[in-house]
Amino acid sequence: MTDYEHFRVRPESRVDLSKFDPAQTPGCKDKDEAGERLQRDIAALTHLQYLLYAENKRSLLIVLQALDGGGKDGTVQHVFQAFNPQSAYVHQFKVPSTLEASHDFLWRAHAAAPARGQAAIFNRSHYEDVLTVRVHDLVPKDVWSKRYDRINDFEKNLTEAGTTIVKFFLHISPEAQLARFKKRLEDPTHQWKISESDYTERKRWNDYVAAYEAVLERCSTAHAPWYVVPADKKWYRNLVVGGVIRQTLEKMDPKTPPPTVDIEKIRKQYHKAAGRD
Repeated sequence: MTDYEHFRVRPESRVDLSKFDPAQTPGCKDKDEAGERLQRDIAALTHLQYLLYAENKRSLLIVLQALDGGGKDGTVQHVFQAFNPQSAYVHQFKVPSTLEASHDFLWRAHAAAPARGQAAIFNRSHYEDVLTVRVHDLVPKDVWSKRYDRINDFEKNLTEAGTTIVKFFLHISPEAQLARFKKRLEDPTHQWKISESDYTERKRWNDYVAAYEAVLERCSTAHAPWYVVPADKKWYRNLVVGGVIRQTLEKMDPKTPPPTVDIEKIRKQYHKAAGRD
């Protein structure tokens, strides 16, 4: 199996996204190969998620962050088809509601965290409070600058309670983003996703990059790592995310619990009911 550890941000390491090629595809020659490998990962994920649900002792939290057009929705569609919705869900973080805004910034994230046996996907996340908030100067710097440590404490608390956390920054280039916006304009089925901010936010590209670099440097920990995923090519993005989640669940090694009934007794009852006594 491919090792994706070179995409993992080491704790307290310096991050310079300008040195990271969002179009690279190391370890995979083309789209066809990626598709075949992803299908194998999806099959494995389906089984592993079943075991996690049956075990009912731990949970999995997957965080997806990206600049507009980075592919969060596409990743959910293509990778998380593996998960049974009975014990998995996607939670999308939008502008805080009146209720959410009346609490501390982590309140809504904690409320959406997965229970035992569940897998949760955060489409955007609590990191918006050190990304969008920072770039748009929605709160003073002396407020948002303290949130990195609070986020780390929050994630540490989740992991100590049995939640494994893995976080993905889907890294795209400005050129790839603009090309995806153009496709939205040309495809009537995707025009509903267009907003003026798609283009106005591009003026803040460097500000967002600086904000993401700070997040990656300060909040990639041993217990809740960040992965920088090359996302210019959708097929490679999906392969990396699916592969990392598979490896994460394999390391968790969930097991089915022992039966809670006398299996031999139940087996005899079955044979009797089937007329085989």
